[in-house]
Amino acid sequence: MEDAVGPVLRMCEEIEPVIRAIIEDNPGQEVEVIDHGAYVRVRARGTLRVTRASIQRQLGDGFEMRKLGAMLSAFAGRIATTSDEITWTLTPVTGSAGARAPAEEDVP
Repeated sequence: MEDAVGPVLRMCEEIEPVIRAIIEDNPGQEVEVIDHGAYVRVRARGTLRVTRASIQRQLGDGFEMRKLGAMLSAFAGRIATTSDEITWTLTPVTGSAGARAPAEEDVP
């Protein structure tokens, strides 16, 4: 998938509900989930987000976003975090050095 952004999540018992929450928070967008055994890559083109509200609908009110941070082993794109939401976006190419989002081969 070209211009893909999103998390690489360590395998744990909460992973399926978190993936459902990511899909819920990105309606109308193709979200690709690739299971690599020990980790799962979740990605979409350009922008991907997940909210605390959607994760709590899946896992219960006690879930805090910092727990998602512990599940995150890597990601592609630029990440922005708040206590209510995590968003991954495509990093624009800038300057002569050409900043870029990590390519798939850059991330485990």
